[in-house]
Amino acid sequence: MVSDILLEIVTAIGRFLLNPLLYVAIIFAILLGYRRVKQERKYFNRRIIWGWTELVGQWKDGWLYALLISLISVAAGLTVPKVFLILVIAVSVVGLVLYFLNALSPILTMGIATLAIWAMSYYNWSFTWWNISLAGVDLENGAIVTISILVGLCVIAEGLLIRRAAMKVTTPCVEKTKRGMQAIVYRSRNVWVLPIFFVMPGDAISAVFPYWPQFTIGDTSFALIFFPLVIGFSKLIRRDLPAQVFPKIGRSVVILGQLILIGGLAAYLEPMIGYMTLGLGAIIRIIISIYYAQQDKTDHYAVAPSTKGAIIAAVFPDSPAEKMGLLAGECIRKVNGVSIFTESELYEALQLNAAHCRLEVLDRNNEIRLTQHVIYSNDHYRIGLLLAEPRDI
Repeated sequence: MVSDILLEIVTAIGRFLLNPLLYVAIIFAILLGYRRVKQERKYFNRRIIWGWTELVGQWKDGWLYALLISLISVAAGLTVPKVFLILVIAVSVVGLVLYFLNALSPILTMGIATLAIWAMSYYNWSFTWWNISLAGVDLENGAIVTISILVGLCVIAEGLLIRRAAMKVTTPCVEKTKRGMQAIVYRSRNVWVLPIFFVMPGDAISAVFPYWPQFTIGDTSFALIFFPLVIGFSKLIRRDLPAQVFPKIGRSVVILGQLILIGGLAAYLEPMIGYMTLGLGAIIRIIISIYYAQQDKTDHYAVAPSTKGAIIAAVFPDSPAEKMGLLAGECIRKVNGVSIFTESELYEALQLNAAHCRLEVLDRNNEIRLTQHVIYSNDHYRIGLLLAEPRDI
């Protein structure tokens, strides 16, 4: 019987590798990295972040959340119908192809799939495409409970990813303001893949664990499927700094996920609560996106050229600037005792002492601090800084 479980796991992994959504997401991450690097070189004549960062982060950032959701899903037997996963694949592929990353929130992809299943069941619709047959399922026979709980867990994971991982591929861009000046904006585009074990009607598992699962959709036999859940996030930031905005968005999404999870548990007593939870959850998630997008429709920029000194637009990873604790949005007033306002002046001031760099910095709280660092021959000649200054765009 244990061999049956192992065979089931191997089969689930095989289904995972045959899933077209997996390869669409990988290709999309590669294209995101390529476009970002091209944009960085257009504005700053150099690459800021490694070109494969999107692809590596796509798998590295979310694996722990995927593992926790898989353990909960399998241990509690949160069974979902096969048609639900097929529809999630279809909705996710459409979102990727149309470049609509914010539509790839789990509450939207899974919510649309749930709505489609309900419509097919209510109107008795069915579809056959190639060898795939789609038909409605009675969601009130347990599925609305399991779907709502899983959506809540996945939305919590989405919020945590926004808080902790979105900054990794946030890159500066140059934008012309309404007054005809150049300012810095920040753009983040992320596509994460969470490889999650879902339970669906099938064979093998119940023969080994006869008292499992707790939540079913009316079936007596079950199978595992290893599924690449795709989560997308896109944000353009002007008014504030990414380090200030992403934690706020992430916290809002985490709270939403917790509310959806509570609603999913309550749906066990009344299925209608599950429908209401998914509907309200989708509306609230859209409102969160609109709210933070409206905040950046402004002519006020957090990072723009200033008469106070040289404003930091970005800090290169593993550079002397990063080791000195310099942050985007801070203002460098003096380098080696010389006042600076541009990158060329920064370079000239560094030449005064080629082996040492002393900076006078005005931080984000308008407080002055001093920092210094030894400069080595293999260090970036501008200590790893991009500055906000007038430039052609």
